[in-house]
Amino acid sequence: MISVVVPIFNEQENLPELRRRLTDALESTGRAWEIIFIDDGSRDRSLEILRGYAAQDPRLNILSLSRNFGHQPAITAGIHHSRGDCVILIDGDLQDPPEIIPQLVERWTQGFHIVLAERISRQERKMRGFGFRLFYPLFRRLSDMPTQPDAGIFGLMDRAVVDEFNKLPERNRYIPGLRGWLGFTRTSIFYDRQARAAGKPKQTLRRLIRYAIDGMFSFSYKPLRWVTYTGLMVSGITFVLAMYYFATFFLFHKQSGSGFTTIIMCVLFLGGIQLISIGILGEYIGRIYDEIKQRPLYVVQEKIGFASATPSQHSAIATTTASDTLTSAN
Repeated sequence: MISVVVPIFNEQENLPELRRRLTDALESTGRAWEIIFIDDGSRDRSLEILRGYAAQDPRLNILSLSRNFGHQPAITAGIHHSRGDCVILIDGDLQDPPEIIPQLVERWTQGFHIVLAERISRQERKMRGFGFRLFYPLFRRLSDMPTQPDAGIFGLMDRAVVDEFNKLPERNRYIPGLRGWLGFTRTSIFYDRQARAAGKPKQTLRRLIRYAIDGMFSFSYKPLRWVTYTGLMVSGITFVLAMYYFATFFLFHKQSGSGFTTIIMCVLFLGGIQLISIGILGEYIGRIYDEIKQRPLYVVQEKIGFASATPSQHSAIATTTASDTLTSAN
């Protein structure tokens, strides 16, 4: 059985085409399947349209979250409720073509636990395109993990991987990083990322920046190390300058480096380094604070369609809700 997890946030324009293409792709595999749509607090008619789809096809299931919890928590909710022997993650904007799904399943049947869909090209332009192209090289340099490919959530995970994924408790989530951290055997297929089928991007630039920061700070201590190295470098330069001024004053009776401009520039330079250092420390402390609160990652307001399906024999851990998972962990 194949489970497909699709987060939805204000995608009413894309839903008819998304359903058709997903259904066609899954039917072509010749296997049993289910689709889990996660409505992440949509404000348009997305949930209403999904209700109609679920009434027509019992293989279409819906998780309606109580509010917008964000892209990564919504995907996590779908993974927690998946029942397939493999789980495929895909966004609902059709930038990742569902027609790739049979290739993912074929590689999975060859014995790979994780099959990634790597992007060859992108359609995003201007600031968004520049940001996406900058993130992955920067993440590879910052991350303490092995080199990560240019792959988002689109990909397949075997049930063994999903079961381990469902044990991960952190709240500031970067799912591609968590998937990479788990290990297991993996392979990739390659595709061209397409433009949105309809509508405008729902992820604002601010959310994308926060997503990037979560990825970098959740998988690396290098920013903290760089702050330490910067402090050592500034201290070394300051010591050399102090010795230079000390020598010129006592040996040559000169007063070097005096003046209002020099003092102000030194103060601003050191002040800037201190503020950056405090900001980096604050990012890590904020994540500690989020983990200590132990709030559920998401809240399910309504489930549609799950009761009518027969769970897979491997689904014991995956069907727990976020609250159940956190309670058992405590």
